[in-house]
Amino acid sequence: MNLPLTLITSLLFFTSAIAETETTKFPCQPPHHSSYPFCDASLSTAHRAQSLVSLLTLPEKIGQLSNTAASVPRLGIPPYEWWSESLHGLADNGPGVSFVGPISSATSFPQVIVSAASFNRTLWREIGSAVAVEGRAMYNGGQAGLTYWAPNINVFRDPRWGRGQETPGEDPKVVSEYGVEFVRGFQEIKKKSKVLNNRFGDDDGDEKLMLSACCKHFTAYDLEKWGNFTRYDFNAVVTDQDMEDTYQPPFESCIRDGKASCLMCSYNAVNGVPACAREDLLQKARVEWGFKGYITSDCDAVATIFEYQGYTNSAEEAVADAIKAGVDINCGTYMVRHTQSAIDKGKVSEEQIDRALLNLFAVQLRLGLFDGNPKEGHYATLGSNDICSSTHRELALEAARQGIVLLKNDHKLLPLKKNHVSSLAIIGPMANNISNMGGTYTGKPCQRKTLFTELLEYVKKTSYASGCSDVACDSATGFGEAVAIAKGADFVIVVAGLDLTQETEDKDRVSLSLPGKQRDLVSSIAAVSKKPVILVLTGGGPVDVTFAKTDPRIGSIIWIGYPGETGGRALAEILFGDFNPGGRLPMTWYPQSFTEVAMSDMHMRADSSRGYPGRTYRFYTGPQVYKFGTGLSYTNFDYKIISAPTRLGLSELVPQSSHKKLLLQKGEDQLRYLQLDDLEVNSCESLRFDVRFSVSNTGEMDGSHVLMLYSRMPQVLSGVPEKQLIGFERVHVRSSEMVDAVFVIDPCKHLSVANDVGKRVIPLGAHVLLLGDLQHSLSLEF
Repeated sequence: MNLPLTLITSLLFFTSAIAETETTKFPCQPPHHSSYPFCDASLSTAHRAQSLVSLLTLPEKIGQLSNTAASVPRLGIPPYEWWSESLHGLADNGPGVSFVGPISSATSFPQVIVSAASFNRTLWREIGSAVAVEGRAMYNGGQAGLTYWAPNINVFRDPRWGRGQETPGEDPKVVSEYGVEFVRGFQEIKKKSKVLNNRFGDDDGDEKLMLSACCKHFTAYDLEKWGNFTRYDFNAVVTDQDMEDTYQPPFESCIRDGKASCLMCSYNAVNGVPACAREDLLQKARVEWGFKGYITSDCDAVATIFEYQGYTNSAEEAVADAIKAGVDINCGTYMVRHTQSAIDKGKVSEEQIDRALLNLFAVQLRLGLFDGNPKEGHYATLGSNDICSSTHRELALEAARQGIVLLKNDHKLLPLKKNHVSSLAIIGPMANNISNMGGTYTGKPCQRKTLFTELLEYVKKTSYASGCSDVACDSATGFGEAVAIAKGADFVIVVAGLDLTQETEDKDRVSLSLPGKQRDLVSSIAAVSKKPVILVLTGGGPVDVTFAKTDPRIGSIIWIGYPGETGGRALAEILFGDFNPGGRLPMTWYPQSFTEVAMSDMHMRADSSRGYPGRTYRFYTGPQVYKFGTGLSYTNFDYKIISAPTRLGLSELVPQSSHKKLLLQKGEDQLRYLQLDDLEVNSCESLRFDVRFSVSNTGEMDGSHVLMLYSRMPQVLSGVPEKQLIGFERVHVRSSEMVDAVFVIDPCKHLSVANDVGKRVIPLGAHVLLLGDLQHSLSLEF
């Protein structure tokens, strides 16, 4: 959420604009400010918000249009900071969270890409809930706000993207479901009484929130700085087909199913129009998806409309375009500085400002900000004891355990047997580094332990050498020490990969290889080690480690990503078999040759006519280092399909009046698909079916396993995916035991695809359901 460098100074303006001395700690404070209608909790949220807006002067209204909203002393309203961060734990990247005070740390969960690798919905929701508890506790302590700008639900489209680590991966379904679970856990929506809902005719808009979550960055945002492009001026050219079935589904789900109370528009333009000026997209969220919350710009994305993209001829026009499109608040000061002038010039009206304020105040009201003293509120008991609790740190540990992925394990090198290991060596610049274990948007962890210090708990005779002075590894001067300790150890662990010097906000990678001389370090150690080396890979983005995958001197490869404050413990448990790994890659690992593909090309589908290989497992046709969903275990699992239909008739879903029209349009022998728009309203639910199967653990170790059900559609229209994930579930199976599982399949959702004009269609003909090596044919007929 870094500001463009030329705009950082604009924040200085606002410091003086709200510098009046304030003694009010919360709105509606008795005895002088508690009698306003907006303080009356028995009224509906809409009624209270309208009352508040009606009492404000125009300058007071404009003062609310920044993330640092101005106070209104005459109404007893203190300033409010909207910008707080909670991507995978509370973080002080934004001004809303501060670790200066009695609370000096918060639980640091694994980076999102690692938690996503668990493919565990329950875990995702529990993380969201735990972070929210700590957020409310810090708010009660005066060190945090109530509105947080997470999760990041952009699809991890290109492996070079510096912020791919913040996302749940490349699959729209996985990203969607992560967003829904995190938001539900984080917001902990509570219904108001039915009496109030009936009285005022309100529903979602009156639901109380524990905290507010924000789905970002809307939309088609996944480039920081590549070539001549930056995120501030990039125009994402996206087809209707890709928009419908890749870029938009996570946001639609986050709003429809997660009921997020905030949406953030991104810096980039989409098909020539800045995202924060795309009225069609922002209103689609409100009108079609039912969004009830506030829309914020990224920082300072309203300014970039004029300053960087040149889309408007003036700052006033940029502000007006954003407000009229549906933006309610600007992160930064651009609206505060230019809205009055925009009104004076007739670019925007006060009524349009009022609309924005109604959305903003409605969210604050749902958070209880105007319900009086927070020390007497619903969450008043939360405090410092609820932060860094043993429960939350255990949850962080469990997330790291479940998200770590075993990629290679030749000859069952792992797990190591404790009583057979007298000495260990751990080598690499990240092996004894605590600063970058969490990835981007990491706050102040409760405890800081490195991979090296955690391994010492298992093997006292563990030696460490960095090999490289840093992750960039520009010099081999440290190789000698690393080789020396490797020669003397029973087993050697080499930690290689990425950190935030290689991938982060405002920084994309140009290479998919290990940085600098890291490969040489790995190979040098493998050449002298007594036994095959264990390679541990850090970082959020994929790396081309083909050399290690094919080298017999490297026996095991483990991806730990950015595992958070408990990551060292989780890795040690997996290495020594105290936990059986079950994570799976939530993104494709591409070879170095993929860097020849322009990062600025937003097309998902492959195009052989121009040598374009496509993107993500759904459409990519080129070579892979590791496939999406790759992940090994210390045990073995077998599947058996118990029941699944072989034929589905779709005629009943189409109104009789439309049958003849469809056949005339297509020709009776050429009807290849049905458009969802042609189906009876609510008819899809009647066509849902179950796929039941059993999972057997045929190995000697208990373990969790991620079941991944794919669909392969008939190629009856252009742009059909190679395959697509339609169901996933993490199950625990004891050794020599079997469990049954079921996926509920909705053909309208799971067996459909967007056509070239962005309309959802169900291909007719032979679909194939894929589960591991099993295949099941299903014919969809009309």
